[in-house]
Amino acid sequence: MPLQNRVLPDGSIVAIPDRGLFTGNRGIIHDPATRTLLPRRWTTKAWIVCVCDFKGRRRAVMARRSWTELFFLDEATAFAAGHRPCFFCRREDARRFQAAWARGNRCDLPKVAVMDCVLHKERLDGRAKRLHPLPGLLAALPDGAMVEAQGRFYTVADGRTYGWTPSGYQSEIVPENARLLTPPSTVRALAAGYRPVLHPSLNAG
Repeated sequence: MPLQNRVLPDGSIVAIPDRGLFTGNRGIIHDPATRTLLPRRWTTKAWIVCVCDFKGRRRAVMARRSWTELFFLDEATAFAAGHRPCFFCRREDARRFQAAWARGNRCDLPKVAVMDCVLHKERLDGRAKRLHPLPGLLAALPDGAMVEAQGRFYTVADGRTYGWTPSGYQSEIVPENARLLTPPSTVRALAAGYRPVLHPSLNAG
């Protein structure tokens, strides 16, 4: 039976067999004895997205009291949930994200803790996911930005919209009244040049 460790674009964590392209964590939020989640869904403001393969290291998922391994379809999904690139296993990507964040948010190169504090405010409304108004036309959003409409998730790539599923994307028209899932500061980093890794099912051509 699948473990409850797959993250949806709205940040919720579910038990489904699909794994995706990335892993990551929000601190220790599981019981290794039962390999089940604790009531808390984060223990740190540093929500990160990591590579699944790093220097050949292997971990037994949720088997010890260390960070809780979470999984994401792609980087757009992780960003929508409120994560950002890890500075340990993805240092170059994290630095590119940091630089794009500075350009997009018109600030000096931010410390990691500053980005985490901003993201924490933008991704949560109490314990629920915070949704934001669109900053403009849906088609004008940068590649990898995600929205929610009528309980479903969509991402934008090359001005087209794609419906999210646990195993990939399908080209779809978004219903009216869509709201922004991806934190606005991350959207501005995407608009300023950071290119997220998107699932290969997303054909932006």
